[in-house]
Amino acid sequence: MKPKPFIPIALDPEKPYFRNQTDNQVWHQCQSRTLYVDTDRSQVVYHANYLRYFEFGRASLMRDTAYPYSEVEKSGYVYPIIEVGIKYYTPLYYDDPMLIYTRPSDLERVKLKFDYVITHQETGDIVCIGFTRHCAVNTSGKPVGIDDKTIHLWQIFPK
Repeated sequence: MKPKPFIPIALDPEKPYFRNQTDNQVWHQCQSRTLYVDTDRSQVVYHANYLRYFEFGRASLMRDTAYPYSEVEKSGYVYPIIEVGIKYYTPLYYDDPMLIYTRPSDLERVKLKFDYVITHQETGDIVCIGFTRHCAVNTSGKPVGIDDKTIHLWQIFPK
C-alpha cells in the first residue's frame, strides 16, 4: 500500500521547518547519507538502521530548538524508548541521500512521542514513516513527569 503524499514546503528558507502540504503538519528537517556499514547482504539499508536515523532526526530537532539531549540528561531526565513503529515503502542503498523529517507528537504526563518521515532526497520518494514513544524517567530509572523544558518545546514547535 502506498503512503499518503508527503509534500514539504519550507516555512522559512533560513530555518529547518517544513509544512507538509498534504495534512498541514510542520516538521523539522535534517539530512544524511547512508553508509556502507548501514547496508545488509542485499545491499539495502538494514531495517533496524532506520531507528538510528530516527535518533539522528530527534537529536537534530532537540539541538536546533536549543535543548540538546545532553542538557536534558544534565537536568536529571532520561527518555528511553518504550515503543517503536515503522512502515517501510522504498529502500535506501549505499550513499543514498536522505531527508529525515521529525516532529513532536503526543505529550502525556510521563510519555512523549516523536513522528518521522524519511524521504529519498533526490527522488522525494517516501522511504519510511514511523514513530518512537518515550517514557520520562529520572537517573534512577523511576518514571517521572516530563520536564518543563521539554513541555515548552512541544508548546513552541511551529504549528
